[in-house]
Amino acid sequence: MANAQFSTSRLNDIVFCGLRVTVGAIFIAHGIPKFNPGFGGFLGNIGMPPEAQIPIALLEVVGGSVLIAGVLSRISAAMLCMNMLGAILVVKGAASLTGDNAYEIDLILLASNLVIIVAGPGRLSISHIVKRLPRFLH
Repeated sequence: MANAQFSTSRLNDIVFCGLRVTVGAIFIAHGIPKFNPGFGGFLGNIGMPPEAQIPIALLEVVGGSVLIAGVLSRISAAMLCMNMLGAILVVKGAASLTGDNAYEIDLILLASNLVIIVAGPGRLSISHIVKRLPRFLH
């Protein structure tokens, strides 16, 4: 039976850190404008409660920051996966992979978060430095 393992090389540590930082920065960049009251109006136009504006914006900004730091990465990545599923299915209606109203970037962010959930934050993270956290919280 084949045994799949992630290599413990320095390059893998850099790649996992790069993935976390990139995905986190994208979520922060997309989350900050969602504090604008116009986003609440947009949510109302697509049939979602406008009160969801602040939780969505906080999820993206705080979740992205936590991913960058490498603490609670799996939990925040799981929550961001749910956010991306909502973006794909509710906001964009899963209408088109490419073109107008496409969900290709949302799908890439979903897949990236799934990799973070499976692989964890890597050794270049606060979770690895502070070895007292249980593994499932990494």
